Amino acid sequence: MDKSIINHNCEVIHPEILEKVKTMMSSENDLIALSDFYKILGDKTRISIICALDKHEMCVCDLGALLHMSKSAISHQLKVLRESKLVRSRREGKVVFYSLADDHIKILFEGGLEHIQE
Repeated sequence: MDKSIINHNCEVIHPEILEKVKTMMSSENDLIALSDFYKILGDKTRISIICALDKHEMCVCDLGALLHMSKSAISHQLKVLRESKLVRSRREGKVVFYSLADDHIKILFEGGLEHIQE
């Protein structure tokens, strides 16, 4: 067994559990990416946009009116969400509508909301 995972301050170590879990753990890169993903969701403005888009697709102006924010501020946050693949856009004439990128984001948001409302 890898001695670097043993904490000598503990009274009981279960090496069989440690080895099993160690082989099942996600990679360091995946955990960093997941941490970054949750940091994106950890912003009140961005999670408010996600909440609104969970209900209906919306344009920048509608989101700004709903959240009492400037078009510029909403656009900036939508850019972050788009780059993180949390929202997508579609153009209808001159208007761009935004929606959640996929059902994973919907499930993640609604599941988190349900958890904190328990």
